[in-house]
Amino acid sequence: MKNQNTIRYPNQSFRPRRVRNNNRGIYILFTITAALVVLTIILGIATFIKSKKDLSTDEGAGTTPSSVATETDENGNIIIPNTDTSDSETTETTVDPATIPAPNQNPLLFPATVRMDVAVGTPQSAYSPSGRGTQQDIYHGQERLSSYQRESEIHMGDPLNYQSLAGILTFRGNNFRNCASWGYADIDPTKPEGEHFEKVWEFTELKFKSTPLSSSWSWVGVGWTGQALAVRWGYDMQQQMNMYPDKKSKENLTEIIIASQDGHVYFLDLDDGQKTRDPLNVGATIKGTPAVDPRGYPILYVGQGDDNGTRGEIGWRIYSLLNFELLYFQTGLDPRAHRTTWGACDSSPIIDANSDTLIYPSENGMIYTVKLNTQFNPDAGTVTVNPDTVAYRYIFDGVSGSQLGIESSIAIYDHYGWCTDNAGNLICVDLNTLTLVWSRRLDDDSDVTPVIEEENGHVYLYTGTEVDWQKDELEYQGQSFTYKIDAMTGEEVWCKTVACYTKNGTSSSDDINGGMLGNPIIGKKSIDNLVIFSYSMTKNTFYGNALVAYDKETGNEVWRYDWNTYTWSSPVDIYDEEGNPYIVVFDSQAQGHLVDGKTGVRIGLIQGLKQADYDQLTNFEAAPIVVDNMIVISQRSTAIYGIKVS
Repeated sequence: MKNQNTIRYPNQSFRPRRVRNNNRGIYILFTITAALVVLTIILGIATFIKSKKDLSTDEGAGTTPSSVATETDENGNIIIPNTDTSDSETTETTVDPATIPAPNQNPLLFPATVRMDVAVGTPQSAYSPSGRGTQQDIYHGQERLSSYQRESEIHMGDPLNYQSLAGILTFRGNNFRNCASWGYADIDPTKPEGEHFEKVWEFTELKFKSTPLSSSWSWVGVGWTGQALAVRWGYDMQQQMNMYPDKKSKENLTEIIIASQDGHVYFLDLDDGQKTRDPLNVGATIKGTPAVDPRGYPILYVGQGDDNGTRGEIGWRIYSLLNFELLYFQTGLDPRAHRTTWGACDSSPIIDANSDTLIYPSENGMIYTVKLNTQFNPDAGTVTVNPDTVAYRYIFDGVSGSQLGIESSIAIYDHYGWCTDNAGNLICVDLNTLTLVWSRRLDDDSDVTPVIEEENGHVYLYTGTEVDWQKDELEYQGQSFTYKIDAMTGEEVWCKTVACYTKNGTSSSDDINGGMLGNPIIGKKSIDNLVIFSYSMTKNTFYGNALVAYDKETGNEVWRYDWNTYTWSSPVDIYDEEGNPYIVVFDSQAQGHLVDGKTGVRIGLIQGLKQADYDQLTNFEAAPIVVDNMIVISQRSTAIYGIKVS
């Protein structure tokens, strides 16, 4: 709008002039008339400007929502005006901000539904520590403690809130171990079967590495569990890291982190598969899945899969992702352990952000809990840890210490943790006192990570076994056992079996086990009544696989998808925005399957995912992840693939 001073006297003819006294009446009349004319002009100009502004706002409403003023109600909720003019009465719609996930929250787990109010129960005598003749020890350094109470207590909540930055940061995503996908996938189920997958990129720089376990084969590619991590660091954090300049300056970068059996950790751009920085050289084979600090700190936790390190060490490590500085090393050849001859670590750890505590089970049978005392200074570009470790070990009557290696990862509800060992023991540990709550021996070896779900005021575990030591035969058919267990007491809710084959080698390094090696799926959205398991070698040794969906409440089989090749890789559930479910699974013969999560019917298939120079190395043992529509899956060859699913 023009300045009022310039509007009042737009030209000289409206300026007041002297008049003779005898013309005072005419002068007054003239002045009033002039004032009315000026007022009319002002109103006209104002009306014209307002109408132009309103028109401009209406035309731009669909593209410039930020220009629309927002109002909030008394509870702080955003009020969105109703723009429907079909009704003469104006109404308002209130949107609760709690219905919109934050950037660090996975939409597939939103909203938070876990109440975290289920107390531990009283296990029956057979599962109690005394009932199994349990011996427990707690170590702070070399000192054996008679009892322990954690000063900064662990209390982990709904997995939706596990992390403060977007991405998949540990095996199966969080402390419940229930999600290896992030965001929604746009899937068209009417497409022809061969058009659902598209290979977008292929990274082929993985190498071979020898092993002291055998002279007839070498480690190569990515093995079990081998899941990739996906991290959206944010632009400011990228500037602190040792990334290549073009990746450091990229907006909305999603960095993929994959640990390989060649002893390196690789860092790739999800969009194009190009390296974001040089590989991190750990120097020893890595089979399991590493973890990124969920607080958004530039820290990587990674275990070692074989005793073939360049420095003669075996255990797990903590690295700075600012510059790859080794912040801490924990040897797995721990003289305090019951299993002192093997120190590998295939578990993927969990970090409790609030208590600054790392929880890391190991194949020596120890569970390490580490007060990290983390210091991160983004201004100075430094990160440090000063670990204070309290370690826990256990053993049962009739069980040898050499059997107690833990290859599964730990799942956590509040301050209780669950994992399984090589002797088939499923254990529940109070992480604040480091005491055993209950344990039970499953019907065979189990490397599967237990998956947690809170249902109707109860906490349940879903887990299962491979076929390993049921018979003392080279090759045989046994049973893979599937369990739903009350997490707070160890009581079995239901148990199912599926017949599977196995091959027992002359040594453990030659074993090719059948049964359950992929982790189960907890159904969400429209299949929240289902839990889905994968069983390998269902038709013969090296042949056959089955995905089986069970009703969570009854354990009754709902659907089954069978095919001829086997897989150790974990299936992954993905969903579109309407909640329609799909299952992605890869197998040992270079194939990827897309299955309808409601019916078990295959709707998509990709074949021939192999390299010409290594056409026999077709096995997908590693677990995939899915970020929106992009799958990242690694092979037991020299390749990692980025595959779009649609």
